[in-house]
Amino acid sequence: MIARENVNDEDAAGPSRETRLERDALGERTVPTTAYWGIHTARALENFPLTGRPPRPELIVALAQVKLACARTNAELGHVPAPIAQAITRACEELIAGNLREEIVVDALQGGAGTSTNMNLNEVLANRAEELLGGGEGGCARIEPLGHVNLHQSTNDVYPTAVKVAAIGLLRELEQAIAELQGAFQDCEKRFCDVLKVGRTQLQDAVPISLGAECSAWAECLSRDRWRVFKCEERLRVVNLGGTAVGTGVTAPREYIFLVVERLREITGLGLSRAENLVDATQNADVFVEVSGILKAHAVNLFKISSDLRLLGSGPRAGFGEVLLPAVQAGSSLMPGKVNPVICEAVAQAAIQAMANDMAVTLSAQSGQLELNAFLPLLAENLLSSLSLLIQANRIFARRCVRGLQADRDVCAAHLERSLAVVTALVPRLGYAEAGAVAAEAQQSGRTVREVVLSRGLLDQPELDRLLSVESMTSLGHR
Repeated sequence: MIARENVNDEDAAGPSRETRLERDALGERTVPTTAYWGIHTARALENFPLTGRPPRPELIVALAQVKLACARTNAELGHVPAPIAQAITRACEELIAGNLREEIVVDALQGGAGTSTNMNLNEVLANRAEELLGGGEGGCARIEPLGHVNLHQSTNDVYPTAVKVAAIGLLRELEQAIAELQGAFQDCEKRFCDVLKVGRTQLQDAVPISLGAECSAWAECLSRDRWRVFKCEERLRVVNLGGTAVGTGVTAPREYIFLVVERLREITGLGLSRAENLVDATQNADVFVEVSGILKAHAVNLFKISSDLRLLGSGPRAGFGEVLLPAVQAGSSLMPGKVNPVICEAVAQAAIQAMANDMAVTLSAQSGQLELNAFLPLLAENLLSSLSLLIQANRIFARRCVRGLQADRDVCAAHLERSLAVVTALVPRLGYAEAGAVAAEAQQSGRTVREVVLSRGLLDQPELDRLLSVESMTSLGHR
């Protein structure tokens, strides 16, 4: 139990009217009188001034949901008196709703496998519950952070469970965001199905392709991403709540262990289940690596698509200029009229960051030792950050770029007319050697393939038009 003492006397050597004195096994610390957090949080603030930002908001909500499930379970089984359990429950509900969020102040990165974050919540919920029962600020006369709020729990089962709950919620949002972007490209596929353009391999002219077909390829890879993200939820549904310190359930009643996940499932609406091997689920974090790998794959696709659009939209006069990206802001403080592909650039940067986060998740997961992984705060910060970042990247990509994408049909036609690669479409009629001779003459003379073929009398105009039509050059095989 933490001893608390409100101090009202002005004393230069001790606490002032604005602070209270709290004690733990290591000694004493002053805490702001108005703070809901206490000495454990105060020590964490001293020890971990790293990022300067608290844990992800999704993680805070998920931790409050876990605490709520534990409080309801303990109340149902009679381990906590009803008035205390009701006050803790209400405090949890307030935190879930967005209140008290400013009281979660520990740094996102910390030693101790997330203990500081867990204790920050324990103290805030205990003090708020005490207040709800009529107690004063920082009183905790009846409700203890450890004895009541954290009863039958350990950071080692609470924290990883909360990370999974938070990640599942974000995965569902990401799936919808990917679906929105996929739909935007499917719309482009329909709008641009008749826009024939030069295809390119290794940045060299290749056989023609329709802009719609290019959009269909982008939509298809996003469809795979969407399915992968959907399936990721299965990997995270198995939680170790009830396993306490190392997965053996020490200090927790058996009936509590079997009930608490059911209560969490009811609170979150997620299909959670208790791990069959709680020891494994407590010490191993490979499922997070698997999920992060899927996010990395999606980030790779986002980068490639955004890079393609930047290239196709380059110019507008001295580049490819085949697509027109929406102009969303002025591009230069020096050059009037310059507009940059800023949405594509922002999406690419988000993708790079997600790939970098994946490495942090990987290194965090491999750093577990024996019965616990002490690096879960780093893992949680990077995994949840990637999810949030990719959600926003998909949304702005769809809404601020792809929906407004236009084709410059004249530029596409002009590039195609000048390209030597269109001669490939004539190979079935002319043969490889003759087609090669046409290309060589076109290159040497500066004329188009069409002009050389007609001048040589190799094909008449109607047949040449048919062979070089959108339908002929984009159909599956030739007839």
